[in-house]
Amino acid sequence: MAREFQRGHKARISDLTAGTDLYVGVQISGPGLSFDISCFGLDADERLSDDRYFVFFNQPKTPEESIQLLGAQAGDTESFRVTLDRIPQQIQKLSFTATIDGAGQMSQVGPGYIRIVAGGEEVARYPFSGSEFSTERAVMLGDFYMKDVWRFAAVGQGFDGGLDALLRNFGGEVAEDEAPAAQQAQQPQSGAAPGFAPPAQASAPPAFGAPAASAPAPAPAPVPQPAQQGFAPPPAATPPPAPAPAPADVHAAATIVAPMNPAPGGAPVPPPPAPAPAPYGQPGQPGQQPLYGQVPGQTAPPPPGYGQPPAPQAPG
Repeated sequence: MAREFQRGHKARISDLTAGTDLYVGVQISGPGLSFDISCFGLDADERLSDDRYFVFFNQPKTPEESIQLLGAQAGDTESFRVTLDRIPQQIQKLSFTATIDGAGQMSQVGPGYIRIVAGGEEVARYPFSGSEFSTERAVMLGDFYMKDVWRFAAVGQGFDGGLDALLRNFGGEVAEDEAPAAQQAQQPQSGAAPGFAPPAQASAPPAFGAPAASAPAPAPAPVPQPAQQGFAPPPAATPPPAPAPAPADVHAAATIVAPMNPAPGGAPVPPPPAPAPAPYGQPGQPGQQPLYGQVPGQTAPPPPGYGQPPAPQAPG
């Protein structure tokens, strides 16, 4: 069962759990309020002497990863993983804080807490509410501190000045509003609070003697490489010419008979249909052309051999 703390209560962590790999969860909310939750790694004088041990949204872990920002999970607004036996000796205190991002006061927050979980079991919890605060805009919620052994303290102490006042309290540097534009351009753009100087490791400093950051120089135009050096791609293979179509067989083409007399307007007029010939040896029908060499109306005699014996020939 978790041990519940009140403001000012302290305990050795070894009395809470034998583990050193701890989960620290913070739950804080308020209508229309947005919060930044951070962890400050402080030295024996309670000063932020090494910016790399300021763990927040823009620097989510320390160099040896003894303190890691995990994000919102398990109902917590923000959470951390703390490995006590990996914290370097010069870090003597871890202060977990919450600041309001924008307008608002800590008196507007609802019920919240900071809790410690070890081995999947909650071992300590410090609950708080807005009734414990007034016009503060930043608050120290709880501390891990070294005094012979690691201990936990429920703090609940606020600062009216917000994050700037919290940084000054820990000896951190606050950027001036009249900072040169070049320095402002080097600050990260991922949501750092206005007027806050980011940690030294948040962005790499310029090389010694190098000019201030400026617009990048245009990239030089690519230099064409000679083909014999192998840089130019090989020419695309030319496809073989398509075979010529075979000549059409003129004897297999259909015969077209053109009309002799074109119709007015250029359209061809088909010739009149030829009358059907009369049966062989029969008189022609009216209007039909008589057979060649016959008088109209005369019946043509059948040719020799048609149903009759051949006529005898006169002796020569």
